[in-house]
Amino acid sequence: MSRFKKLSQTIWHCQYHIVFVPKYRFKILIGEVAKETERCIRAFAEQQGAEIIELSIQIDHVHLLV
Repeated sequence: MSRFKKLSQTIWHCQYHIVFVPKYRFKILIGEVAKETERCIRAFAEQQGAEIIELSIQIDHVHLLV
């Protein structure tokens, strides 16, 4: 699959790199909190019709490439 989206007269490639960081970068994204965070992000992306290319949940931040 090509990374470019195409229509009859246009071609585009649009990605957003989003980083979520808890206040004071507390190390709280472990265990059930990390699982629930991933479920919520995936549910919201599906609801909005967005494609998650990469999702990485670290102990103190979340990287999301949409």
